[in-house]
Amino acid sequence: MFHRLYISASLYQGVFAEETEGIIVSKPAIPDEIKSAMIDVKHKIVILSGKGGVGKTTIATNIAMAFAKAGHSSGILDVDIYGPNVPKLLGLEGQHPEIDGEFIRPVPGPLNTKIMSMGFLLRHSDDAIAWRGPIVAKAIMQFLGNVRWGELDVLLVDLPPGTGDEILSILQMIPDIDGVVIVTTPQEVAVLDARRAIQLVQKMNVPLLGLIENMGKFVCPSCGESHMLFGEGAALKATQEFGLDHLGTLPLDPNIIALSDRGTPFVVEAPESQSSMKFLEIVKQLSLKIGLS
Repeated sequence: MFHRLYISASLYQGVFAEETEGIIVSKPAIPDEIKSAMIDVKHKIVILSGKGGVGKTTIATNIAMAFAKAGHSSGILDVDIYGPNVPKLLGLEGQHPEIDGEFIRPVPGPLNTKIMSMGFLLRHSDDAIAWRGPIVAKAIMQFLGNVRWGELDVLLVDLPPGTGDEILSILQMIPDIDGVVIVTTPQEVAVLDARRAIQLVQKMNVPLLGLIENMGKFVCPSCGESHMLFGEGAALKATQEFGLDHLGTLPLDPNIIALSDRGTPFVVEAPESQSSMKFLEIVKQLSLKIGLS
């Protein structure tokens, strides 16, 4: 039996009217405990994608490693509550943070990075997290307010994909965000979702540092021919229309997949690779944008 869906006029107008911008950008006061937790973190960069499966977490972890290789103290806050994959990508599965009273100390990661993830709190790495919104919101607040980072040059915050309530809460609660980096693939449907993420960030008056295009050119290891398996042009067009910087296009590299599955950041394991060089270029751009010398 089919049920007809009725949408009230007020809901329709609320979704599509420009007046909703005032609701989105209204920002609550940041709790003192969150300010205190991040007081010694000089710069905060948020990594966001409009949809899952575009390599957002792989990019977040390797940007953090690239900052560390450049001589900057860096950390990763993985607040992708339902898909906390940072421990897997960094070879830290089974690790647990140190609990000091009410506070949490991050897990040490490669290159002296500091890492905090919901994945560290699971009994098994493949456990499903079946939480409703209010519990997720409470967990996010604890992650932001109870983790003691100490002194850091830059903290990478890996957000859940999409443009849902968790994204709003996190962007509103992190003090002094330097900006957001949007991650997409060249595929038009991925860029469409990236456009939504860009507009959300703009409505919230949070700076946008630029866009990274992942899974671009694929070079066949047998014949050496290049292929754009997911198309090309859509991401560059989006950056031009929104006035964003296109920070770079990363190749579709099978070595990245293999190293990630082994829990080894490729900028550490394969520093001379084209992908690693691209990441170092991206980090140089980001360092200039946020004033990190």
